[in-house]
Amino acid sequence: MIYTVTLNPSLDYIVELDQIALGELNRTNKETKFPGGKGINVSQVLKRLDVNNKALGFLGGFTGDYIESYLHSLDIQTEFVRIPEDTRINVKLKSEKETEINAKGPSITAENFEALKSKIRELTNADLLVLAGSIPSSLPDSTYEELVKICNENGTRFVVDAEGDLLKKVLPFKPFLIKPNHHELGDLFNTEITSCEEVIPYGKELIKSGAQNVIVSLADKGAVLITKDKAIIASVPKGKVQSSVGAGDSMVAGFLATYEKTKSIEEAFRFSVAAGSATAFSIGLCTHESVEGLLSQVQLTNQ
Repeated sequence: MIYTVTLNPSLDYIVELDQIALGELNRTNKETKFPGGKGINVSQVLKRLDVNNKALGFLGGFTGDYIESYLHSLDIQTEFVRIPEDTRINVKLKSEKETEINAKGPSITAENFEALKSKIRELTNADLLVLAGSIPSSLPDSTYEELVKICNENGTRFVVDAEGDLLKKVLPFKPFLIKPNHHELGDLFNTEITSCEEVIPYGKELIKSGAQNVIVSLADKGAVLITKDKAIIASVPKGKVQSSVGAGDSMVAGFLATYEKTKSIEEAFRFSVAAGSATAFSIGLCTHESVEGLLSQVQLTNQ
């Protein structure tokens, strides 16, 4: 079973209006709301790709109730730790420009964190855990390290989609997959990366540091997969980008869904790139059909 962890989920409230007049009454043209958070996005895409999974993390209040019922309506299993405070609401205002107002989120107690760790201790070597996104300010900086240590003790494979020090600290525990974009990879090595070829030496350094598989996305320039044995560059499909939100999460889900079925790293990478593109070319997350429609455009080249 694949499990996802979202430590600081949100209820995303999307408000569309012609223009915003500060200090005045504004009326919307359209509003929508849906669960937000990288791990939750991975869970939704996995389910769309016919892979059952279970979402973990922290939820509280009426907003947490909404998120859980929404996921259940999609037939996604959940086992969140319930907390006293409300799960945050992030507001996204769409007019001439897009403005985002992200809430800080609820406080997570030491007891809440222990409850999550207890759930992860129940995983086995037949399971895989996806850790995605930022750590709430009320949790220790060592949160990811503590969780992946449990995975190592259980023999549970794990994936980390995070930035900077969060990513660096988990490398010694040998993550099955990490997926920085080229900006995040550049930040790790204090450099600027502008092409797929430039990714390869830095990706190999991450493999030496402990990662088993590294995928680096470069938007319309392509993507790169690095393992201990090979480096592969993928072309990306052509299309109009509608929104980049969830594209990286879709890449992670696409990779895992295909690898679980085929055990082929190359096919998993192809599907990963198609899934990320399918999400970028749509409003919302990709569908199985939209991913399949782009697969033929993803060409792999061994380096």
